[in-house]
Amino acid sequence: MNRAALWLLVVLFTVAGVGHFVRPRLFEAIVPTWLPNARLLVQISGLAELLGAIGLALPATRYAAGCGLIVLLVAVFPANVQMLLLARAAGASALWQTALWLRLPLQPVLVWLVWWTAIASKARVG
Repeated sequence: MNRAALWLLVVLFTVAGVGHFVRPRLFEAIVPTWLPNARLLVQISGLAELLGAIGLALPATRYAAGCGLIVLLVAVFPANVQMLLLARAAGASALWQTALWLRLPLQPVLVWLVWWTAIASKARVG
């Protein structure tokens, strides 16, 4: 396991999780309309990110946290798509839309990075 990658994920999920509580409206705006209670979903996902970050930091809970974060990353992918759709509908700049397009394949990269640092490393250690 790469310690730098692990701590990068801990920081990333901590910052993202805190963001859900500091600026909830930003996150609520990108919850797809077909999902109920955007505020609650933002709070749950923010808490999950914070717990996942803590879990990654602790060797005893790293594997479980990794599994949970992978599920979370898959579950929030529709919000990333929704963010892009909203930007396109609002006529956002080409630069911003390009950034949002590039963000979509970042999600599988994050899934792989969580798997590599939290799950595959346990398999290698035994």
